[in-house]
Amino acid sequence: MQLTTIGLDADDTLWHNERFFTLTHQRFAELLADHAEPGHLAERLLDAERRNLGQYGFGVKGFTLSMIETAIDVTEGRVPGTVIGQIIAAGQEMLAHPIELLPGAQETVERLADGHRLVLITKGDLLDQERKLAQSGLGDLFDAVESVSHKTPEIYAQIFERHGDGPERALMAGNSMKSDVVPPIEAGAFGVFVPHGLEWALERAEAPEDHPRFRRISTLSELPDLLADLR
Repeated sequence: MQLTTIGLDADDTLWHNERFFTLTHQRFAELLADHAEPGHLAERLLDAERRNLGQYGFGVKGFTLSMIETAIDVTEGRVPGTVIGQIIAAGQEMLAHPIELLPGAQETVERLADGHRLVLITKGDLLDQERKLAQSGLGDLFDAVESVSHKTPEIYAQIFERHGDGPERALMAGNSMKSDVVPPIEAGAFGVFVPHGLEWALERAEAPEDHPRFRRISTLSELPDLLADLR
């Protein structure tokens, strides 16, 4: 059955994202160096992010609030206001950082848009994701953009029904095994893993290696040829 709809993730699939979180992690560790060693601080921050996902969702704003909460926690409430100010400034810098497309992203999206319905499926802060898409110059190539709170099999099924011919004739590609690969496969679509190199701990999952609708490619540029093989 020919695939008619292609879903693409945004952050770390089309443009760089996690590298800015990594740099801010390092800056955060420097700010709190007198109160916690880096490994312990990273664990406390990850715990805060995990706790707060239900309230803040994904994205820079929730990450910044989790850093502030962790700073208060590890200093037992004695964190200086100047440090809180620097944490907020670090978050603002992340929100203002210009978009950097990954190698081959534009050419690949252009090829995919020729002959398929193309849907950008992303999660995180809506305003930030809209800013990134506008700066990327890729917006006009997508038939639809879906910004969701969570990427679940039910969400994917709804998106591929709304913008295509159902999940059976759809494919989703992205860098997160947990969000971009496993749920669309469970919905009935193909799931294609495109590793980025930097991975957030909360996005890790086991690869469904034996599933007939799982694929793995080295770079996004390989996706058009993979589609040709699936026909």
